Amino acid sequence: MEPHEKATNPNKKQIMLNNFLGGIAWSIGTLVGLAIIFVVVGFFLKRVDIVPILGDFLSDIMKSSIQQTQNKLTF
Repeated sequence: MEPHEKATNPNKKQIMLNNFLGGIAWSIGTLVGLAIIFVVVGFFLKRVDIVPILGDFLSDIMKSSIQQTQNKLTF
């Protein structure tokens, strides 16, 4: 086999190993990136104190849905 044939036709083991290691590196990078994003978003949500705002909004929705349900039952 000529030297240039080895360079253009790598064996299947090498291709599979390279793809496997590339997939592992990609998944670790994705995991680290998402962890950083979640930490930053959580930090800002903690600073903004958005939970009381959402709680009041959801409470209003629940009250109106309960009233509508009770109105339908009385007819």
